[in-house]
Amino acid sequence: MSVKKKHKHESFDSLFRRFKKGVEKKDIINEVRSREHFVKPSIKKKLAKEFAVKNERKRQEEQDTKRIPV
Repeated sequence: MSVKKKHKHESFDSLFRRFKKGVEKKDIINEVRSREHFVKPSIKKKLAKEFAVKNERKRQEEQDTKRIPV
């Protein structure tokens, strides 16, 4: 990602701030961390399944707490 000065007198701080926002917006840091080590496809599937089960369990618990007991 590259950032150019908007105008001749732009300070380094504002330039660096725009760069950080751009990196954050494009999620570059997480992409680099995920590519740091190879993860086998079977492990990716396993992690995705565990994540989905966890989210579903949370959703169901949240739904149960919203119900009004009779």
